[in-house]
Amino acid sequence: MSMLPKRLAEEDIQRQLPDNDEIFLDHVGHFIRDPDAASKALRRVGFSTTPISTQVNPDGAGGESPTGTGNVTAMFRRGYIEALFKTAETPLGRELDAAIAYYSGVHLAAFSVRDAPAAHRRLETSGFRVRPLVRMQRPVATEGGKDIAAFTVVRVEPGVMAEGRIQIVAHHTEATVWQPRWLNHPNGATGLVDLFITTAKSGEAAVRYSRFLDQPAANNAAGHVVRLDRGRIQFVTPETLMQFAPGLVVPSLPFIGLYAVAVESMDLLERHLRSNGVVFDCYRRTKRAGRDQYGPHPYRNNGCRIDCLHECH
Repeated sequence: MSMLPKRLAEEDIQRQLPDNDEIFLDHVGHFIRDPDAASKALRRVGFSTTPISTQVNPDGAGGESPTGTGNVTAMFRRGYIEALFKTAETPLGRELDAAIAYYSGVHLAAFSVRDAPAAHRRLETSGFRVRPLVRMQRPVATEGGKDIAAFTVVRVEPGVMAEGRIQIVAHHTEATVWQPRWLNHPNGATGLVDLFITTAKSGEAAVRYSRFLDQPAANNAAGHVVRLDRGRIQFVTPETLMQFAPGLVVPSLPFIGLYAVAVESMDLLERHLRSNGVVFDCYRRTKRAGRDQYGPHPYRNNGCRIDCLHECH
């Protein structure tokens, strides 16, 4: 992941959840084996983590069945990141196993909408092969007692989005998911900003995501981009990715290789990383003629790149 100053990542929309026809970059997911190791790794680089939880599907008759996955998360004032692990031999659990065998890292990107059934109908009308809507929940401890986090997920059939588990989600319980006690982080993290997808066919991928997200694709200095109502997806070739993340290993294509998190202060972030002995790459801004100069993407000149979950796979 890359961390960049909050002032370089300010979004016009500060709300957590979308309204009307808006669509946000909601969260990204690392697929991991060991949730305890993931929690420890996230805390080491300065994230406050939620308790480990197991996801279930309510059956409509008061019962529930395991989805096959659980998670631990770092919640932000805008979006979040999660580490997903297998909990049961279900189709979803086996998909997680298969993805980790393919490569260890980020395999999930989720985009939030207000109306999941409407998004499901739109995707089907647009020619995407969709799975049935899934209503999921997980137990959540609040300061007032036990509660649940509930959400509806829109997924396409395997292989439709080759980059991973690319899905649309509608949250129904904002207050239990984004509890204030989890939103303050020692590293100063405030929000999920964008996502880099590395592919040999960035133009094709951008057009496909434009259809999937119902947002226009455009060219920029790094390749192709789809801007959302909050957040964006950048599509780059492996050669371009190396300009932003020198030395990052691309295990195979396509590859969700990088995402950005805004922080309150780069100085605070660097102090925390150094105090915990975390290895990171830092890119500082330069000044010319008394003015700050930035490259085609902010954290090319002013950000930190860290890999905090590489040992949890």
